[in-house]
Amino acid sequence: EDAGRGIGPTPPARPAESHAWPPMKALWLILGGATALGAVWILVLRIYEYQIPQWLAGQPPKAESVLVEKAARRLSLIRDSQVYRSWRIALGGEPLGHKLRDGDQRTPEGRYVLDWRNPGSCCYRSLHVSYPDADDIAAAQTRGDDPGDLIMIHGQVNGWGWLGWLMQYRDHTHGCIALRNVPMEEVWRAVDDGTPIEIRP
Repeated sequence: EDAGRGIGPTPPARPAESHAWPPMKALWLILGGATALGAVWILVLRIYEYQIPQWLAGQPPKAESVLVEKAARRLSLIRDSQVYRSWRIALGGEPLGHKLRDGDQRTPEGRYVLDWRNPGSCCYRSLHVSYPDADDIAAAQTRGDDPGDLIMIHGQVNGWGWLGWLMQYRDHTHGCIALRNVPMEEVWRAVDDGTPIEIRP
């Protein structure tokens, strides 16, 4: 007769405690970790900016000439009348047409010489194009213009080499010819002072 004495309704079962992080907290932790890793990676790339291209660049044969095709945004090394290396380039803010005057942000067109080099410029290495030549100077004097000078083939601006993969898709120079740093290192190794360069429209 005592069966069931003092037994009331069965209380509802308590849900099992969940130890899962709230979704937003987990998302912020993931984003924070990714940001920190990205910042460390960029710092490493900047610290070793001059060493990385030297580690990664190949040793191409010496070029007999250099060809720049402005419309195609391409620089090529020539040997035995054949192209054996090519890379994408970026030009100045006004890439169409031959350079006429200082500050016009154009890249000259014609046949010149890569006549000297600078290993410590504002960018990763640079090779000087022998613009202006006598014809450029005479034409500028006739117009009353300063023809400008210091047209270079160069790598990325110092400190920004890690962004070269993106910068090469935007014309951002003042008339120079820009390469990513690893290709610039290969050009630096392949091209001796005195190598002719042809710049086509």
